[in-house]
Amino acid sequence: MSVLRAVLLAGSQNAWLRDRAMHYRFVRRSVSRFMPGETLDAALDAARGLQQRGASTVLTHLGENISEPAEAEAVTAHYLDVLDRIEAGHLDGQISIKPTQLGLDLDVGTCFRHLMRLVDRASAVGNFVWIDMESTKYVDLTLELFRRARRASPRVGVCLQAYLRRSAVDLESLLPLGPAVRLVKGAYREPPSLAFPDKKDVDENFFELASRLLDDDAQRAGATVAIGTHDGRLIDRLRRRIEAAGVDPSRAADLRRPGGYEFEMLFGIQPRLQARLVEQRQPLRVLISYGEFWFPWYMRRLAERPANVWFVARSMFAR
Repeated sequence: MSVLRAVLLAGSQNAWLRDRAMHYRFVRRSVSRFMPGETLDAALDAARGLQQRGASTVLTHLGENISEPAEAEAVTAHYLDVLDRIEAGHLDGQISIKPTQLGLDLDVGTCFRHLMRLVDRASAVGNFVWIDMESTKYVDLTLELFRRARRASPRVGVCLQAYLRRSAVDLESLLPLGPAVRLVKGAYREPPSLAFPDKKDVDENFFELASRLLDDDAQRAGATVAIGTHDGRLIDRLRRRIEAAGVDPSRAADLRRPGGYEFEMLFGIQPRLQARLVEQRQPLRVLISYGEFWFPWYMRRLAERPANVWFVARSMFAR
C-alpha cells in the first residue's frame, strides 16, 4: 500500500480531522466534484441529468455506524422515500445501503428487518436494493444478510471487494444463488494478511472475479456483475472478455432476463470515460452519493485514486 493511500485511509477514521476539515471552503469545493450536493433533491436532479445522457444511477445516502435505534428507523424511512420518489419521477435509479446504517452495530435482527422493508418496497415498485460492503469485520454478517434477503426476493444484490484475499471463496459460495454482485476494488484500511497490498494484485483479482461471474455456468445460474471501476485499461480488458464469452449487457434491476453485466462508476470521476461507454452503448450506472456525513467517504475516494489529491490541491488556490 502506498504511503499516500495509507495516510488518506487513516484520515478517513480520524474524528478530529473530520470535524475541522468539513468547515474548510476548499475542502467543500473539492467534494462538489464527486457529489452533486448534500440533499436528496440534488441527487435526484443529477440522476435526471444523467438519464437524459443515457446513464442510469444508484443513490446512496452517506453515513455509517449508527448507534441509536431511532437513527436506523430514520435511515430506513429515508430510503423508502427515495424508492417512492424514484418511482414517481420515472427514473432508472436504484439504492445502495450500508448495513451499519440500518443498525448492524445494534443487532443483526434489527438490521435485517430494516433491510427487508426496503427490499419489499423495491419489489413492489420494480426496483432494486444494493447492500454495500464495509470493513472486513462486517463481511460475514453482510453476506449472511444478503443470503437471507436473496432467498426472500431477487431484488437485492451485494458488493464484493477485490482487494480482500477471501473474495474468491465468498463469490463461489454465492454463485448457487444466481446473485447480482457489484464488484469494486475496496477502500478500507486493512492489514496485508487480509487484503492485497499491491495495486497490480488487486487489479488481477478484480479481473478474475469479474471473469468468474461472466463464466457460462454463472450466467446460466442468473448471476449479474456490476463492474465498479474507473480503470480504462481494466474496462477494455473486461470488454474483450465479455465479447469472447458472448455475454449480453443487462441491468441488475432487469429481472426479466437474469445474467449479464453493467459498468458502474462514481459521479464526477472519469466523465469522459463514462461518456464513451454510453456512446458505445455499454450499460452504465453512476453512483450518486449525497448527505452531510461525507468526510470518511470522501477520504476513501481519494485513497482509491490518489491522483485526485492534485485536484484538491488546485482547489485550495481557486477563487
